[in-house]
Amino acid sequence: QVQLVESGGGLVQAGGSLKLSCAFSGGTFSNYNMGWFRQAPGKEREFVAAISRSGRTTYYTDSVKGRFTISRDNAKNTVSLQMNSLKPEDTAVYYCAGDSGVTLKKTATTYDYWGQGTQVTVSS
Repeated sequence: QVQLVESGGGLVQAGGSLKLSCAFSGGTFSNYNMGWFRQAPGKEREFVAAISRSGRTTYYTDSVKGRFTISRDNAKNTVSLQMNSLKPEDTAVYYCAGDSGVTLKKTATTYDYWGQGTQVTVSS
């Protein structure tokens, strides 16, 4: 059974940085496209970033382009999200997700496995 465990969330001032990590276990990591999603209070879960199995292809939502970087280490079974120049509107619970499909997707419903989430709070 695939398990995903996020870490690295916390409280940071606007303009600061955080790095989220997600540890994958229970399967072959390199067989999964990986994504990060977030959900703010009272809002729907939204796509943040995704990375292909090889790491060669990445997608970002427009609001984080140039500020966030997704990466993966297939030898360590981890995917990370480096978040710079954080804004109060980035405040949310951030979720790591894995998709066994072939094509890299931005849609939450296509992802098979989810972590428990980690809180990111950006103060103004």
